[in-house]
Amino acid sequence: MSFPGWLLTKDASGFAAGIADLDEASLPPGGVRLRTLYSSLNYKDALALTDRGPVVRAWPMVPGIDLAGEVIASDDPAWNVGDRVVVTGRGLGETRWGGLAARAQVPSDFPLRLPAGLSPRDAMALGTAGLTAMLCLLALERAGLAPGSGDVLVTGASGGVGGTAVRLLARSGHRVVASTGRPSENEAYLRSLGAAEVIDRAALSEPGKPLQKERWAAVVDCVGGWTLANACASTRRGGWVAACGLAQSLDLPATVAPFILRGVSLLGIDSVEAPNPLREAAWTRLADLMDADTLASLATEIPLEHAAAAAADLLDGKVRGRMIVRAAGE
Repeated sequence: MSFPGWLLTKDASGFAAGIADLDEASLPPGGVRLRTLYSSLNYKDALALTDRGPVVRAWPMVPGIDLAGEVIASDDPAWNVGDRVVVTGRGLGETRWGGLAARAQVPSDFPLRLPAGLSPRDAMALGTAGLTAMLCLLALERAGLAPGSGDVLVTGASGGVGGTAVRLLARSGHRVVASTGRPSENEAYLRSLGAAEVIDRAALSEPGKPLQKERWAAVVDCVGGWTLANACASTRRGGWVAACGLAQSLDLPATVAPFILRGVSLLGIDSVEAPNPLREAAWTRLADLMDADTLASLATEIPLEHAAAAAADLLDGKVRGRMIVRAAGE
């Protein structure tokens, strides 16, 4: 059986990306075959679709680092035809064919059952970004962050991870300060998600002192680079910084001063290979905290064929929030 999907190729003649008519026999090995109802467009997907970054490590590749859909066949009795599932990370769109196609095939330990109250479309309004934001919140809570601890900074707040983090933190009782590159354009949106204050990213994105005035009880950083360095330098004594992104830079031009003189803790967040028990806890909490109105405000839906054009817009900073990609649809 054939199905539509994005196919990326690279050889001596160069890079190519386009919608192809794919065959189920070409799907990678795996015990569970899925009908992909929805995927989404993430930063990694945008890099892959435009060949602007070394995301893809096996060719040819169907991009898409996450998907939500239903089981259509399984070798594992744990899964029944019709089960609705979400799959994120695990090398999808990088080393294994991903979600930007109407079919997918994965090992039986990759899918998670959708929590009650979350539809496949809802799951992709969250996707890897929502999972990452929740993993940040869970890590900060395990470290000791509690409501009333003080201001919590979210950098890259107009993006998918950042916007979701703003909402999750606010719904969990924290005072959130959102940093964005377009404050006049995004302030109303970020305040609707629960931000108590919106600041210009320029205040954090340039080289700064190793130690700065203490302000943040905690930070969710989605951008890296000088922004992360300055966030660490201005985190209060004993505070925590959850690092989950590199939109500004992969570098961390910091000193050890915040860590050895103020006891600041830097928490690394890995959403790609997070273990299933942690993923399940995160998705359950997401279902509890995210309401339908918020999910609608976070995401814009596009058809499968528009993914490449939207990828260029995302990398050019023209996209706010999340982009849901309708693969097969419901």
